[in-house]
Amino acid sequence: MPLNNFSLYPFNPDMSSSPASTIATGRRKSSVARVRLLPGTGKVEINGRAMETYLPTEELQHHALESIRAVDKHKDFNISVLARGGGLNSQAGAIRHAVSRALIFSDASLRGTLKKMGFLTRDPRMKERKKPGQPGARRRFQFSKR
Repeated sequence: MPLNNFSLYPFNPDMSSSPASTIATGRRKSSVARVRLLPGTGKVEINGRAMETYLPTEELQHHALESIRAVDKHKDFNISVLARGGGLNSQAGAIRHAVSRALIFSDASLRGTLKKMGFLTRDPRMKERKKPGQPGARRRFQFSKR
């Protein structure tokens, strides 16, 4: 079996419990979202809660489901999400990335559309590490000439 992006996780999209479900992982900054797409009516659940309660603003809700709406498949799937790390905005971006990847696993012909819109690109920005001898990543201790 070839190594893929899912080797670190306890499940594999090719070996999911339901043959009709598709599983994918998306990341943005320090957030990670694992998404399961199941055939359904468009219900979205994030960390066991309805999307409207987990992502409080319309903007975040739209951002999280932007990719599935772009290909007009939002009424065809129920989406179950496990999101960890970062803030809500970063988690919404990770969900969008994961949903895009799951859509490609379910229908490879969508890849061109999603790639052109930039939904398959991972946001690599991460917090810069603190350096030794400094109070922060770039901050220096106050300099005193005398």
